[in-house]
Amino acid sequence: MSSTIRETDLGTSKITPLPARAAANAPMPQAHGIARNPGMRLDLGFMESMRSVNRSALERRVASLTKRRSIKADNQAAWLLRAVACMDLTTLNSNDTEERVRRLCAKAVNPFRRDIVEGLGITGEKIRPAAVCVYHPFVATAVEALRGSGVHVAAVSTAFPHGLAPLSTRLQEIEASVRDGADEIDVVIPRGLVFGAKWQELYNEIVSMRAACGEAHLKVILGTGDLATLRNVMLASMVAMMAGADFIKTSTGKETVNATLPVGLAMVRAIRAYFEETGYLIGFKPAGGISTAKASLDWLVLMKEELGRPWLEPELFRFGASSLLTDIERQLEHHLTGHYSANHRHAMA
Repeated sequence: MSSTIRETDLGTSKITPLPARAAANAPMPQAHGIARNPGMRLDLGFMESMRSVNRSALERRVASLTKRRSIKADNQAAWLLRAVACMDLTTLNSNDTEERVRRLCAKAVNPFRRDIVEGLGITGEKIRPAAVCVYHPFVATAVEALRGSGVHVAAVSTAFPHGLAPLSTRLQEIEASVRDGADEIDVVIPRGLVFGAKWQELYNEIVSMRAACGEAHLKVILGTGDLATLRNVMLASMVAMMAGADFIKTSTGKETVNATLPVGLAMVRAIRAYFEETGYLIGFKPAGGISTAKASLDWLVLMKEELGRPWLEPELFRFGASSLLTDIERQLEHHLTGHYSANHRHAMA
């Protein structure tokens, strides 16, 4: 990538007036309403101001977060329950079937064994994953299985996981998933547009995807493991938010390297900069490789320290996970009994 933003026609990047700046960690009521991000015109000048990323500084910050925070006993159990509430329970396998999806939805509705629920004293509390995430052919199945539960249905669309189909085909897939009942759409960007610094083309594609989603919320997957540099991650994050993304997401889970804390820190700082510039709150979703309760705590601490309490709600933070719930359930049982149980006692699907 060159030393300056390549698309230099800044004269076309005028911005309509936006709300006054506000600190990202300013206190907010827990029941705050979240105005949906309308996007803004592509502002290459704003992107230029965000392009310098200090990897070593990010890595030092991440190391300090994970080492100095120790969450134990009842507090740890509470944080793990929060992790479950912020989870997109996911199955994206080549051998998925309708029955497998139905079983996963049943797990989402009842994520814990009864003895764990009673031991924690949360009987009557609806602590469930925020969404179930599936391929398009299983959207209707998931919608029917989750009807009335309050658990959302997310569909991965746009030629997941590579995003290399024609744009018209990708938009048709989004529209088909919305028709089948998906209320969240996880889309993939073509990584080549980032490598070529084709920011206007990338922006236009995401704007079209946002329009195809209608009322369904748009999560834009950057495929950070494929983007090579944190600078690319930062700039792609900014373009996605300017184009109207409701969430930005690290990975498909299919890359060689998926969600890592330094990449996550770069993305949440992009979210903070966008919020300070526009006043709109953007969600964040790390996905891929987050399979242990300890890892989920690291991510929750990162969100709390960098963005504040509002970003510990499922409206603004999600884990993309397939096996994380199993380890969290095992940790909660250990909290109650002092013993770890076998994974098969916490079946997923």
